[in-house]
Amino acid sequence: MNAATTTAELPGAGRLQPTRGIVSLLAALAAIGALSTNIILPSFPAIRASLGVSDAQLGLTLSVFFIVFAVGQLIVGPMSDRFGRRKLVIGGLLLFAAGGVMCALAPNFGTLVLGRGVQAAGVCAASVLARAIARDLFDGETLSRVLAMVIVAMAAAPGFSPLLGSVTEQIIGWRLTFVTVGVVGVLLAVWYAWRLPETHAVSQRASLSLGPIFSAYTSLACDARFIRPAIVVGCATGALYGFFAAAPAVLIGALGLSSLQLGLFFAATVPVVFAAGLLVPRLSGRWGPQRTLQLGLALALAGGALVWVAAGRAPGSLVAFTTALCVFLFGMGIANPLGTALALSPFAAKAGAASAMLGFVQMVGAALGAMVVTKLGGLSPMTALGLVIVAAHVLSIAVFALLSRQRLGATA
Repeated sequence: MNAATTTAELPGAGRLQPTRGIVSLLAALAAIGALSTNIILPSFPAIRASLGVSDAQLGLTLSVFFIVFAVGQLIVGPMSDRFGRRKLVIGGLLLFAAGGVMCALAPNFGTLVLGRGVQAAGVCAASVLARAIARDLFDGETLSRVLAMVIVAMAAAPGFSPLLGSVTEQIIGWRLTFVTVGVVGVLLAVWYAWRLPETHAVSQRASLSLGPIFSAYTSLACDARFIRPAIVVGCATGALYGFFAAAPAVLIGALGLSSLQLGLFFAATVPVVFAAGLLVPRLSGRWGPQRTLQLGLALALAGGALVWVAAGRAPGSLVAFTTALCVFLFGMGIANPLGTALALSPFAAKAGAASAMLGFVQMVGAALGAMVVTKLGGLSPMTALGLVIVAAHVLSIAVFALLSRQRLGATA
């Protein structure tokens, strides 16, 4: 299948078989946003020296990205339900590349922050619409399997990006790192344009007026089939980004790793999430999605408790921390894709809005997790991380306990 294929020639949801190429493309679309979030972290010292800014100011390059990314998803989702996915994804990736060039050429810090905002405005379309495209093409267990791979890619990208950023910073510098990421965005746009046609049928297009958009988001927020699994996904994402925020203080400050070892540690955690994602279809097929999601939440909660226990041990307990973290990541890797599938499956006619709303909840969770773990100044970083993971998953389990017994393949 290539770009010459029309939407009318595509099989309906649930009849198209997920090829390796389609799944890889959707995973790449979902991952590029997460990749561009963390890849600049190793470049902070060089940016600080080059532009003469403080550490607090450098934090704006992350917070502006998060804010624009979160709000942009709420705009892109309804637009894709009205105009289709294809133009928004391709145009967004090109805008992302332009933002990267703006960052690379930035003569001052204000221009750099503006460029980061442009990057986020562009890349949010690819990230949010990867899930909507999956919902356009697949249904039921197939959708769950595809989303598992997409979520694994989204979780893996932040793990690899600090290591990749460290390597590019040392070889080509921080400015060309932004150019490189922009080039990746252009190549991904070309791949998408060649590989997939428009997947959102004209017959399913929704209105773009403010009334229906507001109504769509309000109905999603009030629909237990969406909001309960969405909160589960938001809590899982918040716990994950709490780990990203606390990791430098825990691994470098408390456990004595170098910056390169920090990047390698991030990368080494990726196979744990990947293995969990591979198990999701098998476990879900045997026990059902809701029981499997309960298992994932229980494991993630246990991992957070073990992080808390590890914080009370003698300094230098890298093995105890790593073991606890792997339990958390494995549980999160099971729960996150299933929560995503449960949230999106009932809403075929407004998959763009549902995916956008879910992405917004995720980004809010990410911002809260990162903020809370750094604001618990009276606790050690490892203790704060354990507390955030435990609190997030206690909330998830409480919310999930209210989940109505809807089938994964239900339609709105």
